[in-house]
Amino acid sequence: MFSSIKKLIPPWVIRSYHWFKAVLAAYYFGFPSQDMVVIGITGTNGKTTTCNLIAKILEEDGHKIGLATTINFQIGRKKWVNTTKFTTLSAWQLQSLLSRMKKSKCRYAIIEVSSHAIEQYRIWGIDFDIVALTNLTREHLDYHQTMENYLHSKSKLFSQLCRSRRKQKIKKVSVINLQDLSWPQLIKQPADKKYTFSLTKQSQIKLSKYPHAIFLYVNNLELNTAGSTFTINTPHHRRTMTLHIPGKFNVQNALLATCIARSQKIKLKTIRDALAQIDLIPGRMEAVDLGQPYRVYIDYALTPDSLEKLYKDTIKPMATKKIIAVMGACGDRDQGKRPIMTKIVGEYADKIVLTHEDSWTEDPQTIISQLEAGLIANAKKLNRDYFIIPNRQEAIHKALTFAKKDDIVVITGKGAETKMVYPDRVIDWNERRVTEELIKEVSHVN
Repeated sequence: MFSSIKKLIPPWVIRSYHWFKAVLAAYYFGFPSQDMVVIGITGTNGKTTTCNLIAKILEEDGHKIGLATTINFQIGRKKWVNTTKFTTLSAWQLQSLLSRMKKSKCRYAIIEVSSHAIEQYRIWGIDFDIVALTNLTREHLDYHQTMENYLHSKSKLFSQLCRSRRKQKIKKVSVINLQDLSWPQLIKQPADKKYTFSLTKQSQIKLSKYPHAIFLYVNNLELNTAGSTFTINTPHHRRTMTLHIPGKFNVQNALLATCIARSQKIKLKTIRDALAQIDLIPGRMEAVDLGQPYRVYIDYALTPDSLEKLYKDTIKPMATKKIIAVMGACGDRDQGKRPIMTKIVGEYADKIVLTHEDSWTEDPQTIISQLEAGLIANAKKLNRDYFIIPNRQEAIHKALTFAKKDDIVVITGKGAETKMVYPDRVIDWNERRVTEELIKEVSHVN
């Protein structure tokens, strides 16, 4: 009902409403960001992981930090789960959180910034000092309509960097992924220092017109089922790192975090020590191991790009036998990506179980039918190559019954989220706990 009424309201009225709320919040809480170094991480995929990597590095260097991501919040030693289902909080909640960080004397505030938050003025009045983009791939086209609009939204975080209030002895820093198509637009935006990064040294060629940009890259990369080892190269130093979370994409996230750390004069040894301590980002390539004879991973991947990186770069290389996938798609979001997602997963998985994810106001069966279209187009057969089980718990159970010794079961879309949204209700949900109970039932392990 509310969503139908909202569609009748002129966009300028909605924008004005968001702006007014943001201005009111900033003034009410006294612009708390002015008393901290504020780091903003945007992009399609990898934001949450990158924010948590940065937080760990800064803490290892002795700093008190505040953190706000899709999955978690932190103020100093106090940590708690984000149950709001918002990547970036409302302007009022976010300014309130920053105020609490200020009162706790946090030196750094790390904020995961969504494109919706940028367009809806949720970050108005926050003076960012460091901004970075992980990558830009297809997502939220229901909201932005085109990739050009999506990039324009993300780039506002960079274009507004040097317009925001300056803090004493704090330089404005931008961090840019040279392997992403967004880099030519973002590197043109003003900053006191520009850090760039890539998984290959060859990307440095792109910087011929930008001789002052600082370039970091990786070599000697070795991936394994438990994580990776790699060497990070800066203009004057190099250090071998160990990361205990799998995936090439997580190496890229670690490289971005290193750029930010180096901009704050943190030593590579400190960065190495911090990264080596991280063995889990909840819901991000999270292994569920109860001693069962097959492997199970939970991951938040919910875009074509994140699914391709997950399966192509991580799951497929480690697979020795069959890959079994459980997946759905979020409602009230870009419908065009749904068959693309299943087409990608269908290229790597031996069996796929289509199920419910957050359907919001959409009919769950309609979402599943759109996902199914991508499998039908690739000659996949129902009840042979793929199965439709709308109940997510039953879908996970089905996938686990397929799993034999050394197979891999991959459950995507929910990650560490704590709620499941249906058109008529919201239920509590814990993907890991549900999966653990089902593994015990199916595999008879303790």
